[in-house]
Amino acid sequence: MLITVMYQDGKIGMVEFSQLDQLIQSQKIKQFMRSEGWVTLGIDSIRESDEEYNNPERRQDFRRTK
Repeated sequence: MLITVMYQDGKIGMVEFSQLDQLIQSQKIKQFMRSEGWVTLGIDSIRESDEEYNNPERRQDFRRTK
């Protein structure tokens, strides 16, 4: 899955979801796009990669769709 990101220099790009954590940790991006809109690092809440997710699962399992 591709994610839209904004790099520190303001350029917009698309990256694989699997690259997002590394880009955040290396501070190469300042924003990324969620379905609700832009997430600004350091301002908006993000889930850390090693943090356990304790909320209901909202993603649809596409293997079970008819």
